[in-house]
Amino acid sequence: MMENIVSNKVKNIPSSGIRRFFDIVTEMGDAISLGVGEPDFDTPWHIREEGIYSLEKGKTVYTSNAGLKELREEICMYMHRKFDLMYSPQTQTLVTVGGSEGIDLVFRSIIEPGDEVLIPEPSFVSYKPCTVLAGGRPVPIATKVENGFKLTAEELEAHITPKTKALVLSYPNNPTGAIMEREDLEKLANVLRDKDILVISDEIYAELTYGEKHVSIANIEGMYDKTVILSGFSKAYAMTGWRLGYALGPEPLIEAMTKVHQYAIMSAPTTSQYAAIAALKNGDQDVEDMRNSYDQRRRIMREGFLSMGLECFEPLGAFYVFPSIRETGLKSEEFCEKLLYDQKVAVVPGTAFGEGGEGFIRCSYAYSIEEIKTALERIEMFVKKNI
Repeated sequence: MMENIVSNKVKNIPSSGIRRFFDIVTEMGDAISLGVGEPDFDTPWHIREEGIYSLEKGKTVYTSNAGLKELREEICMYMHRKFDLMYSPQTQTLVTVGGSEGIDLVFRSIIEPGDEVLIPEPSFVSYKPCTVLAGGRPVPIATKVENGFKLTAEELEAHITPKTKALVLSYPNNPTGAIMEREDLEKLANVLRDKDILVISDEIYAELTYGEKHVSIANIEGMYDKTVILSGFSKAYAMTGWRLGYALGPEPLIEAMTKVHQYAIMSAPTTSQYAAIAALKNGDQDVEDMRNSYDQRRRIMREGFLSMGLECFEPLGAFYVFPSIRETGLKSEEFCEKLLYDQKVAVVPGTAFGEGGEGFIRCSYAYSIEEIKTALERIEMFVKKNI
């Protein structure tokens, strides 16, 4: 009976390829996982302390649906200070339950049945399912390692139809670590300016770039009013479990997203909101310290793959490498399963992030250098058996 009750829409959505490998690892006591995209740092103490203090003061009631006024103000000041973008804390800002809720909200707020959403791949696993659940049709655009996994204007234009409602732009990118520079974004803007297409810019890794400073497509002339920015505190501030994000964009869209949020969630966690205020006020040095550590690990991991004879695109953002495993002759899923059981190292098949990920694996370097080096030694032993 229960099988008949569950909607076909949900039945047909595949389970996350990331979680499947993570679940296997939890049953292997001595396995090393490079699979989960979660900082290995503790949330900085001054941020935790503010959360604790809010509990001690009894600040445990609902906040306004849009989030604490002071937090929304701090978010807007942060965006201006860091990325030269101006938003109103009253009408253009919504505090969400992680960046993931923001993704769900924007799709549910804009999609009519049959609307198409362009999704450059490889990409984060939530975009396609959230599009489908909202009644839309995901349209993948395969990006290429030869182009640095960047979306090109030519590829974008070739996939636009009269049904295109939105473009997901997720840079710095999970899983590839690719970034889009200003000149890349300007080329996309030339395609989009005269079209009624919303850009959903997922910028959760905006603070984690190595060399080039992050530029949002909202910074490009003519794109501010066509863009909603989704971000949060999980990655930059090591606050994954606090479940706090935010959305910034045109007033009518933020109003619609707030309405859905109001009925589905009510408000984001109060304790987390007070902690996030402290993160934005005093967390710049924490972010810089973590970014510098990730940069060191990034170089160690990429060099490790190159030294074992595997091509590895240089990631300039986020905390992942996306090496090619085509030299082994194994498919991505096959490589990952055999590696896990042979050497007890868990990585994620590139196909978990779309068909364009075939021939690649994703490895997170949000782990200690010791773990990374040990994992690389095991992977090298496995690769030597298969080349």
